[in-house]
Amino acid sequence: MTQLHALVIYVPTDYAEAVLAAIGDAGAGRIGNYSHCSFTLPGTGRFTSLPGARPFIGVEGSGEEVAEVRIECLVEAGLLGPVILALRSAHPYEEPALMSWVVDGHRT
Repeated sequence: MTQLHALVIYVPTDYAEAVLAAIGDAGAGRIGNYSHCSFTLPGTGRFTSLPGARPFIGVEGSGEEVAEVRIECLVEAGLLGPVILALRSAHPYEEPALMSWVVDGHRT
């Protein structure tokens, strides 16, 4: 039995397909005989970069709003590290926003 993690990522709309491909190729979204399984939602990301930041969008100290996509998928525990490395390599932000937690009681 393999423990599963839920993974949620926020990415600018124009980079969603690249991030989806990268994390899927690294093993995210494997469910039974399927790969690259995910769910996406459009939304608006908001942030203000602090001193020392190198923002991909906007300028230091200025509030920004960006059209983003929320990506949700499942990741086997042993693949979580490689999936996060792949996501960081495909994501344009200096600090990608992501969350991960164990899916209680669900094992493959």
